[in-house]
Amino acid sequence: MRSDNMKKTMKFTLPTDIANQKNGDEKKQKKEQNTLSVGYFQLFRFATWKEIAMMVVGSVCALIHGAAPPLMLLVYGMMTNTFVLYELEVQELKDPNKTCQDDIIHWINGSVYEPDENVTVACGVDIEAQMTLFAYYYIGIGVGVLFLSYFQIGLWVSAAARQTLRIRKIYFRKVMQMEIGWFDCISVGELNTRLSDDINKLNNAIADQASFFIERVSTFVFGFMVGFIGGWKLTLVVIAVSPLIGVAAGLMAMAVASLTGRELKAYAKAGAVADEVLSSIRTVAAFGGEDKETNRYDQNLVEAQNWGIKKGTIIGIFQGYLWCIIFLTFALAFWYGSQLVIDTKELSPGTLIQVFFGVLIAAINLGQASPCLEAFASGRAAAKTIFETIDRESEINCMSDEGHKLDRVKGDIEFHNVTFHYPSRPEVMILNKLSVQVKADETTAFVGPSGSGKSTAVQLIQRFYDPKEGTVTLDGHDIRSLNIKWLRSLIGIVEQEPVLFATTIADNIRFGKPGVPMEEVIRAAKEANAYNFIMDLPQKFDTLVGEGGGQMSGGQKQRIAIARALIRNPKILLLDMATSALDNESEAVVQKALDKVRVGRTTISIAHRLSTIRKADVIVGFERGRAVEKGTHGELLKKEGVYFTLVTLQNHGVSDATNVAAGKVAAEEILETKTRTFSRGSCRMSKRSSLRLRSHSNLSSDFGPDTVSTSLRILSSQTITPDLPEYEDEEDEHLEPAPISRILKYNQSEWPYMLLGSLGAAINGSVNPIYALLFSEILGTFALADVNEQKRQINGICILFCIVAVTSIFSQYLQGYAFAKSGELLTRRLRKLGFQAMLRQDIGWYDDFRNSPGALTTRLATDASMVQGATGSQIGMIVNALTNIGASFIIAFYFSWKLALVILCFLPFIGLSGLFQAKMLTGFANEDKKAMEEAGQVSGEALANIRTIAGLAKESSFVESYDEKLECPYKSAKKRANIYGLFFGLSQSVIFMAYAASFRYGGYLVNAEGLQYVIVFRVISTVVISGTALGKASSFTPDYAKAKTAAAHLFKLLDQRPKISTSSTDGDKWVWRLNERNVVEMFAKSCLALLHQENFKGEIEFVNCEFTYPSRPDVRVLKGLTVSVKPGQTLAFVGSSGCGKSTSVQLLERFYDPDQGKVLIDNRPSQSVNVPFLRSRIGIVSQEPVLFDCSIAENIQYGDNTRSVSMEEIVAAAKQAYLHDFVMTLPDKYKTQVGAQGSQLSRGQKQRIAIARAIVRNPQILLLDEATSALDTESEKIVQSALDNARKGRTSIVIAHRLSTIQNADIIAVMSNGVVIEQGTHDELMAKTGAYHKLVTTGAPIS
Repeated sequence: MRSDNMKKTMKFTLPTDIANQKNGDEKKQKKEQNTLSVGYFQLFRFATWKEIAMMVVGSVCALIHGAAPPLMLLVYGMMTNTFVLYELEVQELKDPNKTCQDDIIHWINGSVYEPDENVTVACGVDIEAQMTLFAYYYIGIGVGVLFLSYFQIGLWVSAAARQTLRIRKIYFRKVMQMEIGWFDCISVGELNTRLSDDINKLNNAIADQASFFIERVSTFVFGFMVGFIGGWKLTLVVIAVSPLIGVAAGLMAMAVASLTGRELKAYAKAGAVADEVLSSIRTVAAFGGEDKETNRYDQNLVEAQNWGIKKGTIIGIFQGYLWCIIFLTFALAFWYGSQLVIDTKELSPGTLIQVFFGVLIAAINLGQASPCLEAFASGRAAAKTIFETIDRESEINCMSDEGHKLDRVKGDIEFHNVTFHYPSRPEVMILNKLSVQVKADETTAFVGPSGSGKSTAVQLIQRFYDPKEGTVTLDGHDIRSLNIKWLRSLIGIVEQEPVLFATTIADNIRFGKPGVPMEEVIRAAKEANAYNFIMDLPQKFDTLVGEGGGQMSGGQKQRIAIARALIRNPKILLLDMATSALDNESEAVVQKALDKVRVGRTTISIAHRLSTIRKADVIVGFERGRAVEKGTHGELLKKEGVYFTLVTLQNHGVSDATNVAAGKVAAEEILETKTRTFSRGSCRMSKRSSLRLRSHSNLSSDFGPDTVSTSLRILSSQTITPDLPEYEDEEDEHLEPAPISRILKYNQSEWPYMLLGSLGAAINGSVNPIYALLFSEILGTFALADVNEQKRQINGICILFCIVAVTSIFSQYLQGYAFAKSGELLTRRLRKLGFQAMLRQDIGWYDDFRNSPGALTTRLATDASMVQGATGSQIGMIVNALTNIGASFIIAFYFSWKLALVILCFLPFIGLSGLFQAKMLTGFANEDKKAMEEAGQVSGEALANIRTIAGLAKESSFVESYDEKLECPYKSAKKRANIYGLFFGLSQSVIFMAYAASFRYGGYLVNAEGLQYVIVFRVISTVVISGTALGKASSFTPDYAKAKTAAAHLFKLLDQRPKISTSSTDGDKWVWRLNERNVVEMFAKSCLALLHQENFKGEIEFVNCEFTYPSRPDVRVLKGLTVSVKPGQTLAFVGSSGCGKSTSVQLLERFYDPDQGKVLIDNRPSQSVNVPFLRSRIGIVSQEPVLFDCSIAENIQYGDNTRSVSMEEIVAAAKQAYLHDFVMTLPDKYKTQVGAQGSQLSRGQKQRIAIARAIVRNPQILLLDEATSALDTESEKIVQSALDNARKGRTSIVIAHRLSTIQNADIIAVMSNGVVIEQGTHDELMAKTGAYHKLVTTGAPIS
């Protein structure tokens, strides 16, 4: 049942599942059907009663606030009647024979004036006193609104902040509880996107949007009530039309939600590409894949761009439709309403205004509620994936307290008929009925070829996975019945590629056992032979290891990892190739340390080196997922099976010289000496996280589009990342916002779209002032005495309304489409340029902690899309607002400049309150961004290294650290809620104050200066409309401000000139250039000229090179390296860990340039050589090759990105790399996907793909950085022959620590502390009996 459950949930959570790609399409359809399957009220499922109370009170405030505009209309209606009466009185009293007595018009002779029989005409309206009364009403409403708005926003926003905090915590905790199989099928990037983006969308749906929705719906309801009370006939006529508006609004919200979902999905793909590339930047640079990757990224952007354009167009069409219906309704209502006033006298002019505006405000608010629906829809769509994960039961819950804890652990482990395949590759059987017994307190070695299931067996003991059939038992108990935290606490694991966390060495060791005193940390470091090198570092135990341990060499990382395992005092020790990465000296000592700590523990060792295995009590031979033989070293040699083959392969090919040198050693020792290895280490002080896997499951760590965290730096954090000095951040603080002109420059090729869009926007902007004009004209008709003239004028005005309606459709569509197109094209262009700029930087730039892959992907996702806030639809809004304001001012000043000036006094307040609101929000947004970025760093690191964390059972400490990092953004969100509420209140109440003042003054002008009341209404309504437009424009200022800062970050990146230019034009190329003179000379001189043509020969010389890594300026790595190699020769570097071997290779690739001295290539200094040209002549195979998440064939093709590599060449290269036969056994052959970072393949297989990739380049220089150290004997043999094959006729530089690899090199350079201390051939150096001789015979340190 449980697995069925899992399958169901996986349908939605595993879009990247490779195995189920075939059913991908069915899934897609299902996924789309279910996009909105979370009900709106389910979004509040994590609210406490206190938050519910806050939301209820906030809702009540919003409800009452919503009633304010209709209430104001009642005042407005009474006021209109007063004005009309006064106007009629004025017209009557123009006749000198009439006078006003006792509020009734009399003839001068004292008789009452009766225009019709028994009808008197009232008079004596004290217009100013009346207006003063109305002004008080307005002020009262205004003050009420101020308080209500404040509480409405403040309560909803803070309640949402509390819930969002809770959801983030629950979601992250839940993700950390998931079993490893779940992570295999989902990319880390996707999880990061959900943590940042999707939860933000959910927050939008339950914060201020909800209160706006309630407020608008309330206005809608009260507006209709005012209408019905005033005149039910007219109200019914208007209501008959309003469903058309509602339907359109609903459809629009649905369409936008589904398009947003698709757009985000497309962006997530592009984000995954960016993350993969930035995490593997060294490989991309080495193989010149920058342009290829930019195009791959850009292709993924196209899809997102198209969805964005569709979204804009649809919004435009719906908006046009809405406005059209609204104006047609105006025409209908005024025409019918005037009939009711003139013919049947059912309504007074004031009630007509009141009814009509009541219904109008209701309709408009219904329309304005639709953006809220859009926010709700995106929130629900985002909540779906989040809640699905929260509700999914983990198959192996690492945080659960269920299961037994045994009182005594002996340590017997047994596999009973275990069958297993990885969830992400169900068709490939890894373990096939494996039965094997590991006895307590013994050391059992697992040996066998790559891919035979050794590491998988170890992962089953850790319970990363559960077997599909059979059981794994500890002391006879099925490990599934044991408590998982307790089980993992018994196990210490040391892997071949250990993952360290971006904190200090001491903290990394403490990860094994939290809270231990420093003495124990030191003891563990000593046991792991790490103490001495740690004490040599300037900061000792407080040294930062860098992201993924990138600041440490391989051997150093390994020893820290061993210390971390030892500090736990584990009952079971799992050593997965624990010493393969060490040089001789370290290996011997670490091996001794391991031999010492193995005593009294159950130890399982996976290793390829015989020296490591021979001492094991039991050796188990694996083949094709089964244990095929078992016994001691001696017994298995007699059996002549798998083990025998491996041993004979490994002993093969060690030269006689060695045997002579070591002849005195007892026979037992010889084997050990032969297989003892040279230093692999390397000063990988830079972040070489790309030349090594960060962890097995490390899929990707991006944060998808629109993430909160965008700022140029990732802040440090106490628990996971140490505090870094303040000054690093300063340059970032004072980044000037980018000038808008430069942003527009990037958009200039879209000027036709922007022009059309602006035209549409200008028409849309002038619609409101035109409406104000027409409206006041209608009011004016009611004061005409001639009924027929009244009707004629009203019909004319209604026809004008219809014309405006039709124009709206086209202008809105034009604005929506044109700006969506220009904005999306800009976003795509900026993303592409930003990505290109990142790939253009030199490798040293990536060593800066602020430029970690996660931070860069986030920056790409968010900065580019934020820049749209200054162009695209925003320009439309601004043009719209400006025309609106412009037209309004012209109308107002033309008719009455005095009154216009009075209302203008209020405009700044209306505008300013909007601006303040914006300012407050952006101020907080920056803080938030940084704060969320800290949390993002914790989550990013946790998700990327989930296996290591699971192995250490450290999930809860990451969860705690994440929770702690969320406190700061939460506090600022609470603070923001109050300020936001206050300014919202001010901006809402200003309009009422404006009405109070301007109508009071209008009354004075009508009385004192005889101004027509029509003009008072005309001026006030146009200016107020322009004020709301101003408010609207100012509400875009946050987007605009954000856009300018985002653009500044982007431009800073675009303007950054790398120290090492990778441009294809800078620097020398050895190409025979033909210019006219050459041609003449060539013909003139004989063809001998051709012989002078320079070819790339591949001669390399290091001359007094000194170098320090930019990220660690206090440690000098090379201290005067001098060594040279002639074309076609092989140079081997040997030496202990951290002496500068790999660094010299990186200088040759021009990842860095030496600080002093030079690297000569064909006698030219490397600084003067064209970088792409140089790299195209070099092939590199490193110890932990980086493969891309595509097929085997595409990975091999990556070797030469300058052309399209044919299938024949791929096969030929694969054959040379001894890869072809293995590929042909796979179901999809060369089309087999290798998984993220090659996770679906064994190390030997990955290594051979990397060799084929290097061969396809046909390079003149071959760099082999520990190319075989990670392999088992059988694979090593094969790979070694492939490499020997590849080296023929090429200049090769080999870094290795196995004798067999080095001894036939033309030159062996022994390095120590960044200089070469001796060099020569193997025989010469053995004869010298110097450092090399000592190293070969005894494995003693080189000093």
